[in-house]
Amino acid sequence: MLESPNINLAEWRAKALAFESDVSNVVIGQERAVRLMTIAMVCRGHVLLEGDVGVGKTTLLRTVARALGGPYERIEGTVDLMPNDMLYTPFIGEDGRPRVDPGPALAHGEELAVFFFNEINRARPQVHALLLRMMAERSVTAFRREMRFPHLQVFADRNKVERDETFELPAAARDRFFMEIRIAAPTERAARGRLVFDPVFHDVDALIAGVGEAILPYDRLAGLATAIQARIHASPAIEAYVIGLWDVLRDLGGHGIRVEGVDAARLVVGGASPRGLSALVRAARANAWLEGRDSVVPEDVRAMFPVVMGHRIFFSPIYEMRRDEISPALARALFDAVPIPA
Repeated sequence: MLESPNINLAEWRAKALAFESDVSNVVIGQERAVRLMTIAMVCRGHVLLEGDVGVGKTTLLRTVARALGGPYERIEGTVDLMPNDMLYTPFIGEDGRPRVDPGPALAHGEELAVFFFNEINRARPQVHALLLRMMAERSVTAFRREMRFPHLQVFADRNKVERDETFELPAAARDRFFMEIRIAAPTERAARGRLVFDPVFHDVDALIAGVGEAILPYDRLAGLATAIQARIHASPAIEAYVIGLWDVLRDLGGHGIRVEGVDAARLVVGGASPRGLSALVRAARANAWLEGRDSVVPEDVRAMFPVVMGHRIFFSPIYEMRRDEISPALARALFDAVPIPA
């Protein structure tokens, strides 16, 4: 897509900061998660949220959807959900004859802006496969024609507490999520007290209704994303830094990477792909823009690495169960191995 010349990045940054402010007034104590969501939005990336039950994942996604504006649909992941349930809604008409209407993914046609998949790991792999196409190509085939969704962004959350009747997302599906963001209960005592005792936070629907609609208009994000990537610069030194991280990641053993309790040479089985590194650079540019800079610095790359690359680095099965422990340690080891450019 060609860059729109009438995109004023300073004005759009003000809109993005207002977006963050409104969302943070609803989902308090989650400023980091809100910033990451904003970066994903202005990079046109899909987002997977992870966290315990009741920490605000769904509230965050609903609030972001309202602040983006545009048509919104939601589907619940269940063990009996089938791919066609996303596309078609069968019913019996007033004349007693069977009818078929567009399902959640098609209800708004090509104007669909946000598709929220709740508890995605409760759905079967066949459903993941259809969602993967929607995410990768922003299109599906239904009613004998191809439907395109130029504005679509997919949000999903994953239930990590319950293991019964759940299905792990395949590597290809996880890779299509621009970011995986972890949501935890606020650590600040004041924020926790407000969430528990302030009646304002007991009525989530009223809270979300108070958020301005289309603060960051969904139908302008594609042009904004293009402008950010075109105008926020990455110097040759930053390019060398990112490629250096990539080189080490592709051959941990050969570069002497050490992670406690791990055979580094056997740790990574895939995921250090051009698509992943491209996403890292896009996120770093967006982070620089939100920080008010017109060029990327190493801190932008480091800040985005865990949430953009963490889920794209696939571990050997013997290490996968320790991902939450190993992934941050691996990132620190990579940063130690590649010198920060002067």
